[in-house]
Amino acid sequence: MQALHKIRITLEMIKFEHSVFALPFALTGALLAAREEKLSLAAAGGKLGWIILAMVSARSAAMAFNRLADARIDARNPRTRMRAIPAGMLSQSFTAGFVAVASVIFLFAAGKLNALCLKLAPLALGILFFYSYTKRFTAFSHLILGLCLGVAPAAAWIAVRGRLDAPILLLTAAVMLWTAGFDIIYSCQDYDFDRRERLHSVPARLGIAPALKIARLLHAAMIVLLLWLAEILSLGPVSLAGVGLVAALLIYEHSLVRPGDLSRVNAAFFTVNGVVSVLFFVFWAADILYAAA
Repeated sequence: MQALHKIRITLEMIKFEHSVFALPFALTGALLAAREEKLSLAAAGGKLGWIILAMVSARSAAMAFNRLADARIDARNPRTRMRAIPAGMLSQSFTAGFVAVASVIFLFAAGKLNALCLKLAPLALGILFFYSYTKRFTAFSHLILGLCLGVAPAAAWIAVRGRLDAPILLLTAAVMLWTAGFDIIYSCQDYDFDRRERLHSVPARLGIAPALKIARLLHAAMIVLLLWLAEILSLGPVSLAGVGLVAALLIYEHSLVRPGDLSRVNAAFFTVNGVVSVLFFVFWAADILYAAA
């Protein structure tokens, strides 16, 4: 019972439910790959379970590792000092064990997909773990976090096709810019703390108002890349409608935050972006599956 209690706290700490951010893009990448490979949904379906397991376990390992790496910083930050490790609810050794188990599960799932996925899996974990230290030395940490989520659709594409092709890199870049944009918004909350601790972020480097403008530019570029990908892959009007809906949601997200009012950052970060990823998948999946019917 004690172990189950600790696992529950760990899942709360890593916000396990926020796997929804990257997972829909990974599933979109898998469906696009199946479409290009001319595979039936039944033929591709056998891989989807392993893709989901790989995605969720990789994210879980990365988030738990991040909490370990940032434990001392979190303890000094009023916003994060009640997280499980600095608050004493979880030990570092238990969290490290969780990281190890989640990593093994990820490697196992990657091996079940294909040989290339297994070969690339350690590199993927390396990138995920490396992100946790980037805020200590570069304001580009937002883009590196974006890359961590952006590799999800490319990895799913490789899982289905057994190789990496150029078109899916547009979706990787789009997810990277989307993630970097909303992470910049989120990091505005820590503007004073980051400057005091000499941590690197776009808000700490440039100020909150310029940072929010950069986030808007990144999200605008994301929409351009999605439209470009839809054009290259000859997707239909349903996918374009999905891009339009994503654009509308991002406009709404940016309307929630102002340089002098960050009270609704959590709504912008957690709620809106979760809806963005799910609705994007729903519309693009509907387009792909309708064309295949």
